[in-house]
Amino acid sequence: MGQKIAVLGAGPMGLAVAYQLTMDGHQPVVFEADDRVGGMTACFDFNGLQIERYYHFHCISDSGFLRMLQELGIADKMRWVETRMGYWYQNQLQAWGNPVALLKFRGLGLIAKFRYGLHAFLATKRTNWRTLDKVEATAWIQRWVGQEAYEILWRRLFDYKFYDYANGLSAAWIWSRIRRIGRSRYNLFREKLGYLEGGSTTLLQSMKMAIESRGGIIRLQSPVSQVVIAAGQIRGVMVNGQLEPFDKVISTIPLPYVPRLMPDLPAKILAQFQSVKNIAVVCVIVKLRKSVTENFWLNTNDPEMDIPGLVEYTNLRPLDQHIVYVPFYMPGEHPKFAEPDQVFLDKVRRYLKKINPDLIDTDFIDLRASRYRYAQPVCDPGFLDKLPPVALPIKGLWVADTSYYYPEDRGISESIDFGRNMARSAVL
Repeated sequence: MGQKIAVLGAGPMGLAVAYQLTMDGHQPVVFEADDRVGGMTACFDFNGLQIERYYHFHCISDSGFLRMLQELGIADKMRWVETRMGYWYQNQLQAWGNPVALLKFRGLGLIAKFRYGLHAFLATKRTNWRTLDKVEATAWIQRWVGQEAYEILWRRLFDYKFYDYANGLSAAWIWSRIRRIGRSRYNLFREKLGYLEGGSTTLLQSMKMAIESRGGIIRLQSPVSQVVIAAGQIRGVMVNGQLEPFDKVISTIPLPYVPRLMPDLPAKILAQFQSVKNIAVVCVIVKLRKSVTENFWLNTNDPEMDIPGLVEYTNLRPLDQHIVYVPFYMPGEHPKFAEPDQVFLDKVRRYLKKINPDLIDTDFIDLRASRYRYAQPVCDPGFLDKLPPVALPIKGLWVADTSYYYPEDRGISESIDFGRNMARSAVL
C-alpha cells in the first residue's frame, strides 16, 4: 500500500484527487503554490467580507458536488434559490431566460425568437455530444437560429469572451453550456441555482480537513519547480531546490505550466500541451450599497460595453452588501490584458451606472480586480483528440486539468468527479 504520491495543485480537482486517495488508504502530499487551497474557487478578504475571487454557482444537476457535500456531512449548508436572468439591450433592461421573456423581447423578430427558442430547447434535451465535437460553434448556431438572432443574442458572447478565437470553437463545448443552464430549470419558466452557506470556503475547508484527518498532507506556498523523470519513470519533484522522492505524481495544474515543470516529457507530448490555447480573465468584484438589478445573471449587448454580461451574486446568496462580478475575458496575449486594474474598475463603474441610473458614486463601497491567466481553455473542434492521454507514457505520471472534462465547462462538480476518477485509476 505505501506508495508515495504527490498531487500538484490544491484547486477542487487536486483536492478531489487527494480526498479519494486518502479514502482508499493512501497518504498523498499536495503541493500548492498559493497561500490557500481552492485555485479559482479560493476566497479572499474583500474589506471584511470573505468571498470568492471569481463567481461560482451550483446547478441541481451537479451530482459530483452534491455527493461530496453528503460525504463531508455538510449537505445541510446547501441553499437553493429561484433566480432570474435579464438582458441589457438597446439601453433597456429586459427579462430573459424563459419562453415568455423570449416572446416579449424587444428588438427581435418573431421568426428569430422561434428559432432561438427551439434551438435552446432541443440543446437542453440532447444527450449525445459526439456529433457536435468536430463542428464549429458559430456556424452551428447561425444555422439553427438564423442571422438576426445570432447577431443580437450570440455574437457579443463569442466576441467578448474569445476575440480572435471566436470562430474556432467546438459546438459540443457551447452545447454543454446551453444544456447546463437549461437543466437548472425545474420547469420551463423557473430557474433554480444554489450556493453554499459560507461560500466555497465551506467545501474547501471540509475537504482539506478530511484529507488531513486521514494522514494526507497539504503544503501551501510550495510550488513544484520540476517533476523529475528518469529512465521513463517518476523519480520525484523539486521543491525549494530539493528533490523529494515520489513513486507517483498526479498533476492538476493548468496545462500551459506542464511543459515548464516536465521538460523531459517526449517532444510530441510537450507539443500537444503547448498547443492548448487559453483565455485569461480580469474579474472585477464590486461592493455596493444598493442592487443594480433583480437578476442573478445579466447578459449585455451594448456597443459601449466590452463584456458579454455580469453576475449580481447577492441575488443568489444574500449578504449585507450587494456584490456584483463583472468578468472581462480575453486571450492572455491580447494588449487589453496588460492594461492596469484601474482601467477595468473605471469601466465597471460606468457600465453599472448606465444599467441603473439611480446608482451614484457614493453607492460604490469598494471595487477590486483579480486576474487569472489560464481561466478557460479554448476548445476547438475535436479538442479532446488533441490532448495527450491522462496517464502519460511515463511510469507513475498522470496529468489533467479542467480541459479534460470537455465538453463540460469548467465547474466545481466536474472537477470533483474527474479528480476522484483520476485518483482511482492512478492506484489500480
